[in-house]
Amino acid sequence: MNILLLGSGGREHALAWKINQSHLCQKLFIAPGNAGTAQIGTNVPSLDPMYFGAVLQFVKSNHIDCVVIGPEAPLVEGIADYLKQYGGENLIVVGPTKVGAILEGSKDFSKRFMEANHIPTAAYRSFTSIQIKDALDYLDTIAPPYVLKADGLAAGKGVIICTGLEEAKKSLEEMLSGKFGKASNTVVIEEYLEGAEFSVFILTDANGHYVLLPEAKDYKRIGEGDTGPNTGGMGAVSPVPFVDNSMMQAVRKTIIEPTLKGLSGRGISYEGFIFFGLINHGGVPKVIEYNCRLGDPETEVILPRLEVDLLDLFVKMHQGKLYEAQVSFSPDVATTVMLVSKGYPGKYEKRKPMFIPSSDALYFHAGTTFIDGTNYTNGGRVLACTALGETIEEALDASYEMAEQVQFEGKTYRLDIGQDLMGS
Repeated sequence: MNILLLGSGGREHALAWKINQSHLCQKLFIAPGNAGTAQIGTNVPSLDPMYFGAVLQFVKSNHIDCVVIGPEAPLVEGIADYLKQYGGENLIVVGPTKVGAILEGSKDFSKRFMEANHIPTAAYRSFTSIQIKDALDYLDTIAPPYVLKADGLAAGKGVIICTGLEEAKKSLEEMLSGKFGKASNTVVIEEYLEGAEFSVFILTDANGHYVLLPEAKDYKRIGEGDTGPNTGGMGAVSPVPFVDNSMMQAVRKTIIEPTLKGLSGRGISYEGFIFFGLINHGGVPKVIEYNCRLGDPETEVILPRLEVDLLDLFVKMHQGKLYEAQVSFSPDVATTVMLVSKGYPGKYEKRKPMFIPSSDALYFHAGTTFIDGTNYTNGGRVLACTALGETIEEALDASYEMAEQVQFEGKTYRLDIGQDLMGS
């Protein structure tokens, strides 16, 4: 099979690494790719995933059998619909159509969807940019902390949690006045839920069959102790000690299966990944958010634990036969520590030369580029240092040793990834 993988981050490098292990993989193209994916397949830096016509032309001219869509933006804009309409019925497209991707594309929609399908989640109200006064008045009626969410896509940074009322009102006015562009034309004000967060992932076919992938816990804030602004993710651990069989059964029964039933009830034929951002609220799993693709940096810890041919799963998904798939996970713990540019998630500089040790270690490139024999930083999140071990401690020791060995100006990373799970 010839594969086209769309995207350029750590998620896509991890996907490329896993896809390349498949006996079905003949040629692998990554568009636009990064310095890491270039070591596995063929980068197509000129191909922008948001230009659907160019993607289709590449699919046809390179006899692509399977397109794997990594990031959310092209999915929300309808690339899967376009490829399915014009790419031929034999083309495997891993990713939902536009009506399915709205689960991530609109937080207001996803909250209404959960409410309609009795899926446990936080209480909420939504307000548009012409309802600023009503939104500010609503804040007066609820207890802190205050959770504010941009309705649309905001690169993982559209959630603001405020402890004080005045701070919340200021942030709300900024959001409804365009802080995140069109993404915050509508803002969801949500009940704050206490508890530990975790992420669950499935791959589903159009018939509602699904396979469960390894779960993970990610760390979203820039600073130790979960302080500072949200980022795209600073590290992750899999498995999650407090997610036992009982918890996972509850996730299946009260969240995964009602979600798939709800999609089917709306006539939505969903083929691809669903990422459930969850919280353990007093022993009850509740949904914080849906994503219509794999998470980043969670992908960098779940795929190394997945003991199955990923392309074989994609073929069964396309056939509507995921019920035939046998999936197993490594018992090892996988951890990843994300190295980011100084200043991220605010302003940061690119094009810093990098030293990355030559080894078999799992360095998954995120924001990198390769010019004239040298790796350079090319984004806010730069490199994911992934390691496996029999325990969390063992895996983390290896991840942090990897992190120390990488060198670039302004290298920044959290020192407390996984510490909250020690002894769990």
